[in-house]
Amino acid sequence: MHKTTRALVLREVKYKEADKILTVLTEDEGKQTVCARGVLRKGSKAAAACQLLTFSEMTMFERGGKWYVSEGSAIEQFLGLRQDIAALSLGTYFAELLEAVSDEDSHDVQIMSLGLNALFALSKELYSPEHIKAVFELKLMCLAGYEPSLDYCPVCGEETPKAPVFSTLEGTVFCSSCAAAYGETFPLCEASLAAMRHITRSEPKRAFAFSLESDAERRLAQVCESYVISQLERRFSALDYWRSVK
Repeated sequence: MHKTTRALVLREVKYKEADKILTVLTEDEGKQTVCARGVLRKGSKAAAACQLLTFSEMTMFERGGKWYVSEGSAIEQFLGLRQDIAALSLGTYFAELLEAVSDEDSHDVQIMSLGLNALFALSKELYSPEHIKAVFELKLMCLAGYEPSLDYCPVCGEETPKAPVFSTLEGTVFCSSCAAAYGETFPLCEASLAAMRHITRSEPKRAFAFSLESDAERRLAQVCESYVISQLERRFSALDYWRSVK
């Protein structure tokens, strides 16, 4: 069985002398593990298509229940990421997140679109890395089934919470005076709450289109990262590395 699909390379592991085992996010079947034979050999025509954080068209064939890459051509390599170790490590964190929330045999066009838009924005420096990271984290959580409740404080019903705070465990915004019984919370401001609402309600491409002052951006970044770690209950090695080099 053969098929041709477009895929984003999320992870690569060297195998034997010249092969790679790739984890890719395909546009038609979600996350998939494939073997790319010979791509580490000099002159391999599929080498560029099988690099980490490359969006490619791949032709694959199945044998013995496993998939192999027979041909590949790069569509977008996000070259800006490969010129800056901080940008590359942040892009790798995005790939780790995509892998964590994606399933095999279950594709989501919006998740693919969000990942590509985030990598493009990071590669082209369209916004600050912190801005892109926060939008990607929160929007990905929404698409993966972890959308937070931001419309009103569930205790008093206030649509404009007073001194708003966000519970990463509950996934809910509260007035600061209403949140005492809900464990650890993170302070927001009017602008950072408005940004969170914009992100959750927008299409993936439009979710990035806003601006914030530095203090509001810092609050947004802290909340979005903490929400990911709280809900997925795991750490990400590329995130720790990005912090060390940014």
